[in-house]
Amino acid sequence: MAVAGTLAALGGLHAVWSRSPWPCRDRDRFADLVVGVAPEQLPSAQACLGVAGLLGTAAYLVAARGGALPAIGPRRLRTTGTATVAGVLLTRALAGPLAFAHRTPAFVHLDRRVYAPLCLALGTGAAVVAARGK
Repeated sequence: MAVAGTLAALGGLHAVWSRSPWPCRDRDRFADLVVGVAPEQLPSAQACLGVAGLLGTAAYLVAARGGALPAIGPRRLRTTGTATVAGVLLTRALAGPLAFAHRTPAFVHLDRRVYAPLCLALGTGAAVVAARGK
């Protein structure tokens, strides 16, 4: 539930970001800290909503595979889906600090201290659920 709940919360946060730079005070600060780009390079609202949808789907897959939500569809689809969630998060955790090293210093700092470790924890949790879930 912790992994699924966190993924759902992150999905909600991405939905908020489609309309607002919360919790930052303005778009400039948000671009620097959260995305690591200039404000004019921020992703579109549609992109934020797309990521929100993917995170919501990931949350459902992990929760259903873990037995916390009713399972819909074939078991192997939930297993493969949850393993894919784990793979994406672990790839982001391990490759992100290298791939995003050219971004703003504030983002790079947060990526190394918060974003990548969070992805590592969520990816590891999703991998455990994929391997042991229902």
